[in-house]
Amino acid sequence: MNELKKRAGLILDAPDADTNSKLLKICQLLDQEVDYYNWTGFYFRNGEKEELILGPYVGAETDHTIIPFGKGICGQVAVSGETFVVPDVHAQDNYLSCSIDTKSEIVVPIFKDGKNIGQIDIDSHKIDPFTKADEELLQWICEKVAEII
Repeated sequence: MNELKKRAGLILDAPDADTNSKLLKICQLLDQEVDYYNWTGFYFRNGEKEELILGPYVGAETDHTIIPFGKGICGQVAVSGETFVVPDVHAQDNYLSCSIDTKSEIVVPIFKDGKNIGQIDIDSHKIDPFTKADEELLQWICEKVAEII
């Protein structure tokens, strides 16, 4: 994971790329380098509205381009401001199904100036693949993303 951090840092620190390009490259890097990451994307608060809007992502198309706060795992993280690891999405009552292949999910919030402004969302086709190392890497990425937004 240290190598991934290094490569992600280079992407996020690149002086000549715009923010959306950097975020897409982060999604691509994670998708290519972690075999159990099957959908990787960012959601951001839609202005002052209590909803998330889909940002850059890699993976199958999703109908969930806007998610109300409180709805699904992403909507819950928008409210709680805490990382949410779901080992088995079928055991979650408030899960928004994006793909029949998705078996687990991790959502990590992004904070800027003390406000929850968005999150990174990762789905996996495996049951319970996410480790403490995944959480730490994604939290680090979210801290770095907050610096460039």
